[in-house]
Amino acid sequence: MSQLLNQMVESRQLSASDAKWLLERQGSGDEDRYATEPEVLRWLAQEYAVSFTDLEEVDIHRDVLGLFPARLLLKEGLLPLKRENGAVDIATSRLFATQGLDTLKSLTGLKLNPVLAPSEAIQREIKKRLGVGADTIDTLKDDASFQIVDEQATEHTDLDNAAEDASIIRFVNQVLSDAIDLRATDIHLEPFEEELQIRYRIDGVLQEVPVPAEIKRFQPAIVSRVKILSHLNIAEKRLPQDGRIKLKLRQGEVDVRVSIIPMLHGEAVVMRLLRQDGSIPGLDQIGMGQEELKLFKQILTIPHGIFLVTGPTGSGKTTTLYTALNTINDMARKIITVEDPVEYQIRGINQIQVSEKSGLTFARGLRAILRHDPDVVLIGEIRDEETARIAIQASLTGHLVFSTLHTNDAPSAMTRLIDMGIEPYLVASSLEGVLAQRLVRTLCPHCREQDKSERVKAMLESAKIPPGTPLYKAVGCRECRQTGYHGRRAVFEMMGVSYPIRQRILQNASSGELKELARKEGMRTLSQDGWRLVEEGVTTPDEVMRVAKDEVLSNL
Repeated sequence: MSQLLNQMVESRQLSASDAKWLLERQGSGDEDRYATEPEVLRWLAQEYAVSFTDLEEVDIHRDVLGLFPARLLLKEGLLPLKRENGAVDIATSRLFATQGLDTLKSLTGLKLNPVLAPSEAIQREIKKRLGVGADTIDTLKDDASFQIVDEQATEHTDLDNAAEDASIIRFVNQVLSDAIDLRATDIHLEPFEEELQIRYRIDGVLQEVPVPAEIKRFQPAIVSRVKILSHLNIAEKRLPQDGRIKLKLRQGEVDVRVSIIPMLHGEAVVMRLLRQDGSIPGLDQIGMGQEELKLFKQILTIPHGIFLVTGPTGSGKTTTLYTALNTINDMARKIITVEDPVEYQIRGINQIQVSEKSGLTFARGLRAILRHDPDVVLIGEIRDEETARIAIQASLTGHLVFSTLHTNDAPSAMTRLIDMGIEPYLVASSLEGVLAQRLVRTLCPHCREQDKSERVKAMLESAKIPPGTPLYKAVGCRECRQTGYHGRRAVFEMMGVSYPIRQRILQNASSGELKELARKEGMRTLSQDGWRLVEEGVTTPDEVMRVAKDEVLSNL
């Protein structure tokens, strides 16, 4: 408690005399009442006869916000709430820091009534109401020396100077920092006729980010700033460009892959955020069911063959493969990877970064590493027949090969390789197992509620979940940004290549026939594994249907 009070005194939220009085209350049974900032602020509001709000259900009008400079509100941590009888209620967490309120009074001539609120809630609402980078846009509006770049201009356009403006730099930095804090995997800057829309992909779903309405005016300079950071040609605006940015943060490094494509109303930017030093989960921590995990461990013990992980982009394939490599990584094996990009760096594993510009493709890199006497090889992705053929030859010559493939389910991987031009006998003799996976969002623990609807009861019967098992639904709260979900878990479809399956591959069986045979042998499909997580209360039926909809509907 004393540490909290000291911090509040230093930030001028509390007077020294008030802090001393509260400290003296320790031991009287009241100390637990003032263990958090909101509790202390509630007491302070009573003592000084001011209002208190937690800002949970507050209705803030934009016209009230427009009365005050955004950068001053952000700097001082002040949030205008409402205007009544010529006075404006202003939320603040620092009752004794009067400088900000005094400045606002002198600027507007309005009477201001302080209302105490938690500092975290104020910052959250300011960002929500004003948008990301509101202070920098406000600065740009007031800067008469700053000239906006005209997208249609062909002469006298100084993109360098515009993009190097301090406020533009700060705005781009704020967008990147905000996305990383929110666990986003992608940032989308999308130009439309009257707005520049910014969206983050969080837990696999795009969410719109509030930004100031004036941001559209600065769109060309913002895109140019991203180009400068990515070492791209800022003068080229008619062709797609790809680049990368390296960020260093307190918690580690982030590799940002940048893609810029000309659209109807300007250039669209997508930035993929790859956390370089993300921790790799253990084999028992990736969330597999017991049978799938048992088969996975068996495959990792074989000396040679191919193991494929399939699924769409962003389904966690690379994390699963690195978990496998980390499990078998020891001094007795030489492991080499060829990837685009290298997402994790692991001690003891030799990693190669694919570079199309320099001519280092997957196929060329794979040929080279086979001369380096590897025991285990990881190919980031099998994209074409050449790479697939080299991978199969490597597996037949005594190497254990891991790779990824884009297919809808595990059985489709066999037919996909054959469609690429690989002979069925080579697929049958080299393939040892296929793992299909998807990521489902997990329920927010703070707001999930039991779902007792008739639709869910019908799902219980179709999914063969024991009657009476509680199923939950997403609600939405402050902790999960009103989505009802926080974090993701993988659902798996593990298919071992048994002798009967090899025989059917040689007979050019369809993926449907292979799937039916694998199910008879005990393979659990993606939707069946999803229902396992539903039964455990980890996710919702809607999430399972989202990632395996066709399969779920065919089983209902």
